Amino acid sequence: MDGVAAPLAARIAEELRNPAPDAAVAAARELAQRHGPAVAAVLFYGSCLRKQTTDGVLDFYVLVDSYREAYPSRALALANAVLPPNVFYAEQTHAGQVVRMKYAVISLRDFAKACAPGSLDCRVSSRFCQPAALVHARDDAARHAVVDAVASACVTFVDRMRVWLPGTAERQSFRSDQLWALGFRESYRAELRSESPETVDALHAAAPERYAGVARDALRMLEAQGRLQVREEGDVFHVTSSESERARARAAWRVRRPAAKALAVLGLLKTAFTFGDWVPYALWKLERHTAVRIELTERQRRHPLIFGWPVIFRVLRQGLLR
Repeated sequence: MDGVAAPLAARIAEELRNPAPDAAVAAARELAQRHGPAVAAVLFYGSCLRKQTTDGVLDFYVLVDSYREAYPSRALALANAVLPPNVFYAEQTHAGQVVRMKYAVISLRDFAKACAPGSLDCRVSSRFCQPAALVHARDDAARHAVVDAVASACVTFVDRMRVWLPGTAERQSFRSDQLWALGFRESYRAELRSESPETVDALHAAAPERYAGVARDALRMLEAQGRLQVREEGDVFHVTSSESERARARAAWRVRRPAAKALAVLGLLKTAFTFGDWVPYALWKLERHTAVRIELTERQRRHPLIFGWPVIFRVLRQGLLR
């Protein structure tokens, strides 16, 4: 690890050791057992981690060595390899409480690729530039691989989002909160997300000093790569980069946004076959985020793959998923 990368890697390694609720640790243990020796690591992230609560649905990424070894079903393994990740829903009882969990299965290799700058899929980098907890790691090699990938996600996110901040063709000046607020809004626009602007802005507000530190470390890494020059003045970053560099980055993002939306739609279609009782879950989560309640008929509850699609199309048509 070079000296420039070390501060960000050390920051991420320390952050991944953050404690998680006992129910989340127990859930991660269950998920690791469910997919067997192929599981290298389990990451806990999202609103329940941020609020240190188990009231809601706990979000996990299960990182595996091999899709074939992670499933008894060849069809699930193939679906995961063609369009990662596979997303599942599960419940378990912990200390007398029902714990709901949504988890994505992805190979450690595909996870690292999704965190890297060349990925068209924004979902992974936009999630894991945020705080996460490594609630299960098989060994030190798996832990180091996760640290490297999550650090890469942070650099990728900062590099992609800085180009949309105001400034001249070659010079920009911005605060950390401006970078992250714009970044989260832009990345969520590339997905089918139902979060309100207030919820998106609250992500940075939950840990402003942490995000400022990550931005600083990421910009220094980009500077070491010759991508830009950065100077700090109080809480303001002054960034200088070439006009052609910024133009290329904006052009790439214009391609990335529709590609990411297409991947999100395809992922939603695939999740219909892996998730379980997905229509009531989706509407429950929609109501939590937007206060919009949509009732299902009994037929839609019993046969969501046949009769549930009008509900989803209605949600999309009304713009409830942004």
